[in-house]
Amino acid sequence: MLDKVAGFRDSQFMAKERAARARNSRGNLASRRLEQNPAKSPNPNSHAIQFSDSVLCAMIFCATLAAYFPALRGGLLWDDSSHLTKPGLQSFHGLWRIWFELGATQQYYPLLHSAFWLEHRLWGDAVAGYHLTNVALHALSACLVVMIMKRLSLPGAWLAGFVFALHPVNVESVAWISEQKSTLSGVFYLASLLTYLHFYLQPDQDSRKSKYLLATGLFVLALLSKTVTATLPAVLLVIFWWRRGRLEWKRDVQPLLPWFALGISAGLFTSWVERTLIGARGADFLLTPAQRVLIAGRAICFYAGKLLWPTNLTFFYPHWKIDPGVWWQWMFPAGVLAFGIGLVFAARRYRGPLASFLIFCGTLFPVLGFLNIYPFRFSYVADHFQYLASLGIIVPVTSVLLPAIERISSRRAVTIACCFVLILFLGVLTWRQCRMYRDSETLYRESLARNPGSWLAHYNLGVLFAEMPGRLPDAIAEYQAALRIKPDYAEAHVNLGNALSQIPGRQSEAIAEYQAAIRIRPDYANLVSEPIRALRASQPPAEK
Repeated sequence: MLDKVAGFRDSQFMAKERAARARNSRGNLASRRLEQNPAKSPNPNSHAIQFSDSVLCAMIFCATLAAYFPALRGGLLWDDSSHLTKPGLQSFHGLWRIWFELGATQQYYPLLHSAFWLEHRLWGDAVAGYHLTNVALHALSACLVVMIMKRLSLPGAWLAGFVFALHPVNVESVAWISEQKSTLSGVFYLASLLTYLHFYLQPDQDSRKSKYLLATGLFVLALLSKTVTATLPAVLLVIFWWRRGRLEWKRDVQPLLPWFALGISAGLFTSWVERTLIGARGADFLLTPAQRVLIAGRAICFYAGKLLWPTNLTFFYPHWKIDPGVWWQWMFPAGVLAFGIGLVFAARRYRGPLASFLIFCGTLFPVLGFLNIYPFRFSYVADHFQYLASLGIIVPVTSVLLPAIERISSRRAVTIACCFVLILFLGVLTWRQCRMYRDSETLYRESLARNPGSWLAHYNLGVLFAEMPGRLPDAIAEYQAALRIKPDYAEAHVNLGNALSQIPGRQSEAIAEYQAAIRIRPDYANLVSEPIRALRASQPPAEK
C-alpha cells in the first residue's frame, strides 16, 4: 500500500519503484487493490478538471496579466533608476563593465543587469516593457511550480500555480522593477530544481550527465541573478528525504556538494558587497546574537502569517524594537522551536509537514537576521524576501486543499467552483495591492497610511517633493516628520538643510541642520562644509 506522507500521498513513481524491486505477490496484490479502490490513489479525481496543460498555462499568464494590470501603467519607484542601466553602461563596453567591474552597478548581480541592459536596447526608457517582463517571468515561474509538483506526483499542482501567480504577497516582487532580480532568479531557480529532479529520477543513464550539467548551469544563472537562491541544494535534500525517508551519501548528497560550494561562496561574496559597497554596517547593524534569534523567530511567524492571511501588506513595514529583556519577544522563537520539535515527532508517520517547514525556513535563512543586509536599516521584513520561500507553504496547503475538496464532493463543478472562488479572491487582492505601485508618491502615502511610523517613507516623500517645482515647503515638512521619528538620520538633516537654504531668511536653520548631520556622521563634514561657508557668507552681519 502507498506510504502516506503529511497529507500528501507518495508518488505513483515511488510506488511502482518499490513494487518492481519487491517482485512478489504481496506487491502485486497491493497494486491491484489500489486500482480497485480509487479513494486510495494519489489523486482520486485526477480527471476532474479536464483542461490541457497548454490551456492552463495560457490561463495562468492571462490571469497574472489581468491581476497586475494596474502595475503595468506604473512608473519608476524608489531605487528603480539606480537599478536600470545607466547611460555609461548602455554600450557594449558597459556590458563588459557590468560583468567585470565591481561597483559599476548597485549590486553585483551581473545576469540581472545584463537583462536590464538588453531590455534598454529593446524599449529604451519605456517603463511598461520592464513591467511586462516582470509579469511574464512571474507567470513562467508559476508554470514551473506546476511542472515540479507534477514531477513529484503531488495533487493540486495547477491550483498551486494559480495561487503562487496571484497571491498578493508577491506583488512587491512583480510590480517593483528593481525586484526583477526576484522574478528572474526565480525562473532559473525553479528550472534548475525541475531539471535536477529529472536527473535524479532519470532511469536512462545515458542522459543523466547532460541533465546534471544543465541543472548546474541553471543554478549558476540563478546565483548570478540573486544569491538568495543559494539555498536550492538544501531544498533538494529536503525533498529527497521527504520522498524516501532517508538520505544516501552517494546518491543524494555527493552530487550536490559542488552546488553547496557555489552557493556558500556566492552568499559570502554578496554579504561582503552588502557591508562594504552598499552600507550594511554601522550602529543599525550592531545586533547581539540574542537579538538576531529574536528577529529570526518573529520574521518566520510574520511571513507565515502574511501568506495565510494577506492583509495590511505594505512597502515599508514597522522597524521592530528588538529587546531581549522583553519577555514576550521570546515567544516568537520559542513558538517556532516548539512547532519544529512537534513536526520532528510527527515525521515518524508524516514527513511532509516537517519538509515544508524546513523548506520555508531554510529558504528564508539569508534574510532572517543572521546576515546583515541593507534593508534592515529600516525594516527587518519585506514581502519580496519571501518570494521563493512562500512555496514552502503554498505547495503543501494546495496539495492538501484540492484532495479535501474532492473528498467532500466528487462533482466536477464543485471542485472547479471552489478553485475559481479562491483564485478570484486572490486575484482581486493582488489587483488592489498593485494600485499602490502606480507612482512613488502613491506608494509612499499608502505606506504611511498602513505604517505611520515609517521615517523612510517621509524622507522619500521629501526627496520627491524637493524635485518638484513649488513643493519645497512640503519637502521640508516631510524631512521634519522623518526626523521626529528618527532624529539620528544624518541624510535627512543634510537634505533638510539643503531645502531650508533655498528659503530666504532661514539660513541659520539650514546651518543648524548641517551641523547636526556632522555630529551624527563626522565623515559628512567634507560634504556640508562648503554649503555652511556659503550660507554664513550670505547671512546679514546681525545673524552671523
